[in-house]
Amino acid sequence: MQRFRLAAASLAMALPAAGSLAQVPDALQVRSWAGACANCHGTNGNALAGNEPLAGMKREDIVQKMQDFKNGRKPATVMHQLSKGYTDEQIAAIAGWFAAQKKGTP
Repeated sequence: MQRFRLAAASLAMALPAAGSLAQVPDALQVRSWAGACANCHGTNGNALAGNEPLAGMKREDIVQKMQDFKNGRKPATVMHQLSKGYTDEQIAAIAGWFAAQKKGTP
């Protein structure tokens, strides 16, 4: 439960607040989006050998990589396609969720 609170706090800081009343997705929605990453990046971002772990990574680094995939600046096998399925706000929320996870073994 503590991880959910930390993820929600990270999410609140990640989403822009300037002049907009954007709906902030709840922690369970963000967890659901992040769950789509489990096949390659492991449960809660703790990947098996050969895949990049996301748990505990800096939010800004995850956002940058996702934007690079989305904009074609970083080569990939499938991430360039998957990243295009998320808005910038969703990417920031997912990155905040993974940043709040503890590094560990899958």
